[in-house]
Amino acid sequence: MRGDGDETRVGALSEAHVLRRILDRLAPSTAPVGPGDDAAVLAVPGGRVVATVDTLVHGPDFRLAWSSGYDLGWKAAAVNLADIAAMGARPTALLVALAMPDDTRIDFVEALADGLRAACDALAPGCAVEGGDLTVSDTLTIAVTALGVLDGDPVRRDGARPGDVVALAGDAGVAARGLAVLFDRFRDAAGVPMCLEPTALAQLAPAEARGVDAQLRPRPPIALGTAAAAAGATAMMDVSDGLVLDASRLSEASDVTVDLDPAVLGDDPVVYSGGEDHALLATFPAAAGVPAGFRVIGSVRAAGADRVLVGGRRFDGRGGWDPYRDWDAATG
Repeated sequence: MRGDGDETRVGALSEAHVLRRILDRLAPSTAPVGPGDDAAVLAVPGGRVVATVDTLVHGPDFRLAWSSGYDLGWKAAAVNLADIAAMGARPTALLVALAMPDDTRIDFVEALADGLRAACDALAPGCAVEGGDLTVSDTLTIAVTALGVLDGDPVRRDGARPGDVVALAGDAGVAARGLAVLFDRFRDAAGVPMCLEPTALAQLAPAEARGVDAQLRPRPPIALGTAAAAAGATAMMDVSDGLVLDASRLSEASDVTVDLDPAVLGDDPVVYSGGEDHALLATFPAAAGVPAGFRVIGSVRAAGADRVLVGGRRFDGRGGWDPYRDWDAATG
């Protein structure tokens, strides 16, 4: 595990001590009842709560050789904030459950808390960790529940209609390129991940370094979720598993076909298959235009034989990441 500072292992400390070390790193709670009680009490403007949960597990979701505690805290927050934004909602609170081996260093846990706070401050100001749980596990696991509130109606996946334009806010394929760099450049001869030393990172080309940063610390455009809702988005979702795969989920829910424009997206297969940028994919009525920060990347057609087309043709490449289908192949 990467980290500098207090090398004390959590197995040598009490749960109360570990919790206090975490809470000391988080933003002060503004909830009516925040961390420290049996449950948090949150104010809910408008009376409706949007909720989501995502789990990061060492192995399929991250490698400790490549991710610092700060990286993991940032990513755990960012991927959940993106799901809230994809509903057209404003993130308000995170609940974090942390299961970790006894030999986890306490400075690693503190760095993870720092990453959670920094991601909330940068991506969703006003959102904070309001509670969670600690337990012991042989495998480091971070489970985050994110909560948000709506200013209007939620934007679902099933509202796209023929004639709408398809638009994207954020990157496509950048984080996947970063993951390829990690697998290609930071594994030993036996395929075991090697630590990301600063000297090695400094030797990466700018595009490679940007990809690695996007993989370890994604920056989804959280504020554009509410902007899309206000602009009349008919459907929206977070692109976590690849543009084609997630577009197929939106088109199936809406019973339409999405036609992506290669003149805008280019011909690099990773743009269509690479996930984990957590961009926002949305559809808008053609006459309405798209809000600043989105770019038009295609159109919505009546449902046909294929849920997703690229330039009017069937997409023959890999569509995206399915953890049940792809995990064994990714690990060899």
